[in-house]
Amino acid sequence: MDAPDSRPILVPVDFSASSAAALLWGAALARAITKPLVVLHVVHDPVGAPGYYLRAQHGGALEMQRIEEGARDMMDEFLRELCERHPEMGAPADLTTRLVAGVPATRILEVADELDARLIVMGSEGRTGLARALLGSKAERVVRLAPVPVTIVKAPPLDDDA
Repeated sequence: MDAPDSRPILVPVDFSASSAAALLWGAALARAITKPLVVLHVVHDPVGAPGYYLRAQHGGALEMQRIEEGARDMMDEFLRELCERHPEMGAPADLTTRLVAGVPATRILEVADELDARLIVMGSEGRTGLARALLGSKAERVVRLAPVPVTIVKAPPLDDDA
């Protein structure tokens, strides 16, 4: 008898509205098909950042914080706020978080391979034309190179009347 398929759904997040939408979609799918969910953030040290540190506000004072620690804090806050705003998200039975350093598209593909992910669910701003050509598209690169299915989720448009 074959072992049950426990390959996870991988949801890379950059803490944007589109990655929040992707995480909501991925969490609902993971619950529906009872599969593990891995929430990934790739720590990408910007070229303009001074060294490998990030300024963080704690109790009104500025302090230096390792960029990985800042990313962990941001991930925790992102998940907490998302669960507060969307209680319907619930908690998938098997949710884990991962932080890795590197170039986002490359590291997403590497982690998907390492985990033997069954699916990658990503948010996308949906830029087209010149903006995409100048800025590149992590989602487009992942879609082109991933050996597993990739679902792209766009954030719902902001309601200007609210």
